[in-house]
Amino acid sequence: MAVPFHFHVFVLTISTLSQIPISSSSSSSSSFLARGSSLSVDNDDDILVSPNGIFTAGFHQVGENAYGFAVWFSEQPAYRSRTVVWMANRDAPVNGKHSTLFISEDGNLVLTDAGDHQNVIWSTKAKSTSSLLQLQLHNTGNLVLNGGEENPLWQSFDHPTDTLLPNQLFTKKTQLVSSRSFTNYSSGFYKLFFDNDSILRLLYDGPQTTTVFWPHPSLRTWEVGRFQYIDSRRASLDSDGEFNSSDGFSFRSSDFGMRTQRIMKIDTDGNLRVYSFDERRLKWEVQWQALSHPCQIHGACGPNSLCSYSPDFGRTCACLHGYKKVDSQDWSSGCEPEFQLCTQDGCDDFIELRHVEFYGYDVRLIINCTLDACKKDCLKDDTCRGFQLGWRNDIPYCFIKTSLHNGYQMGVDYLMYIKLPKRLVSSFTQKPIIQSSFSCPDAVLSPIMRTYKTKHDMNSKLLEFVLVFGCMIGFIEIVCVVIFMYCSSKHPSATEKTYFPAATEFRKFTYSELKKATRNFSDEIGRGGASIVYKGRLADNRIAAIKRLTNTNRQGEAEFQAEISTIGRLNHMNLIQTLGYCAEGNHRLVVYEYMEKGSLAENLSSGHKLDWATRFDIAKGIAKGLAYLHEECLEWVLHCDVKPHNILLDANYNPKVADFGLSRLLDRRSGISEWNFSVMRGTRGYMAPEWVLNLPITSKVDVFSYGVVILEMITGRSPASMNENDEIKRALIDRVRDKIQGFDEIVDPWIRDQFNETVMENLVKIALQCVEEDREARPSMRQVVDMLLHV
Repeated sequence: MAVPFHFHVFVLTISTLSQIPISSSSSSSSSFLARGSSLSVDNDDDILVSPNGIFTAGFHQVGENAYGFAVWFSEQPAYRSRTVVWMANRDAPVNGKHSTLFISEDGNLVLTDAGDHQNVIWSTKAKSTSSLLQLQLHNTGNLVLNGGEENPLWQSFDHPTDTLLPNQLFTKKTQLVSSRSFTNYSSGFYKLFFDNDSILRLLYDGPQTTTVFWPHPSLRTWEVGRFQYIDSRRASLDSDGEFNSSDGFSFRSSDFGMRTQRIMKIDTDGNLRVYSFDERRLKWEVQWQALSHPCQIHGACGPNSLCSYSPDFGRTCACLHGYKKVDSQDWSSGCEPEFQLCTQDGCDDFIELRHVEFYGYDVRLIINCTLDACKKDCLKDDTCRGFQLGWRNDIPYCFIKTSLHNGYQMGVDYLMYIKLPKRLVSSFTQKPIIQSSFSCPDAVLSPIMRTYKTKHDMNSKLLEFVLVFGCMIGFIEIVCVVIFMYCSSKHPSATEKTYFPAATEFRKFTYSELKKATRNFSDEIGRGGASIVYKGRLADNRIAAIKRLTNTNRQGEAEFQAEISTIGRLNHMNLIQTLGYCAEGNHRLVVYEYMEKGSLAENLSSGHKLDWATRFDIAKGIAKGLAYLHEECLEWVLHCDVKPHNILLDANYNPKVADFGLSRLLDRRSGISEWNFSVMRGTRGYMAPEWVLNLPITSKVDVFSYGVVILEMITGRSPASMNENDEIKRALIDRVRDKIQGFDEIVDPWIRDQFNETVMENLVKIALQCVEEDREARPSMRQVVDMLLHV
């Protein structure tokens, strides 16, 4: 996501100032603090350092003359301040003079303010008379108060703030709470916690409302693969990047297995992310996130506002027509009306917002109604602020709303009608969003202001000057952007006149950029019937696979639109990550992450590359990716072309489903689970019988194709390579079914001495069940995943 220049200036300024040295005395750094010793805010060298040197604990400045006792990574990222992973007193900072952390005589770890030992700001409430009592910072980042007993008296891992470290246990007694902003470490509005039904959830707990937004509240728990009312509520992220929760939720980071520093953090924007530290670039990089569309995070823009997202400008907020911003410094307060609705007949009317949803706060549902009926109902209700119109199974319905919260604009099919006085309705244009002119949304918010003389008055003045300077640059930048957009709208390019790209969440590249990245399309790494794939290096030095469509007729354009419209909605470790696309004139290209090991088809053709354990892991990974497409994402996705050529393998042979050119979407909220196709889709040898018999198409066609892929992995024989007189895939399926008692005759010779017979027998049974002629006899992909995990 592109970040505005003024934000870079702001972050660079803060990180630079945070490195200005403070007066120091003799060094007292150690990995532990004994009884009778203390750490003082006045001495910068009063710190604890873990034995491996990775973590540091000490006083960290959080505002003007305000400090918190924290744990952070010793290595500082480029262009950013310290990476703080825990803080004792985030909501009650202490003074920059004479504040201390010490172990009291009764064994309690105490933080006091301004030299007054009676003014206790924070403590562990522990007690111990042990002579071995000490506070130690472990290699894991865990700050532990231990008296020599088996179990610690207190540890920071039991009291996380906004960050979870590898192997730190997350339980029903703990929660992650976001910070208020990038520069304000006090508790924010977003929480990760185990709910009473044992489901791991993300919650927005704002000034006015409290709502759960992940997993998506419109979906039932079993639809997102979660299990309710489990006795144990436990979750953790391991050092390899795998996260597992007792409610059934699990994932692997995109860099799974790489030895690197990792954190899971609930960010200030409400999203839950896993970061890995790039030691070469000194940068934290996102390897997984809970929500791919930031506007689906509740409370992002406050009430009476609309959230929109673009790859160039990120998430932006705007007041609805007729509303104004409440707090110029903070979007969480949202917008307030600049009007009063009248109660007389005929003085109010509605504006229409397309592709907009305001989630929740419905007071009633009207089914099988006309638009006029919805309007009349809302006009009669003084508390009604608008209604949302939609369709289910071709039956219209509307939700009457008394509050306008969680508004976002994206590719949804809803129509939203906002009630306004007629004078405002007449002034409404087709662009309902009033863009915010506020250029510094994350201004410094000092959690506490002290009357004591600060340690660096000059630093404060310099910080104030640079902040003003940064805001001025940001304002100039926004003015330039507005002028440029205005001129562009007056003089559209030839491409804009003939092509309107689908709504996506990734970057749009220029053709010249991709031509340069591929060295004039010189390094070909793959070829299909309607495309050629090239290896390229992007401007940020990432290696990418760039697919260039050779078929630019109507069918090719339809497949291109289908692909970029589909992949922008997907977020799963077993689905290919798409970096962007290009659409200029007749040029149509899609940019993917580069998969080092190529396709599954290539690896099967040289079978010695894939041992039995790897093939079994690949089978599970493909199943998880397809289960996500069919059941877990907000729109049902039918792939339509599952085959080894469309399964790509990364450096660790983790599989990722790719090539969504033939896929189809269906809104799960419509309740319809069948697709209508005018032509057959897929590849001969992997297509389900429904295509030939002209039967209704469901997700079971992907299940059939998956079963054929598994049989190919087991036997090493492709159905497309067999004699067509043998009915291609039936020859493969029947051969396996006939020889199920004699594995040596059907198993690929490369793995004949590697597999466990019981596991192989179960896998063959699962595959044969997937390729049943009767689609009703086939399992769902979610059931396949469950069976594979129990194999």
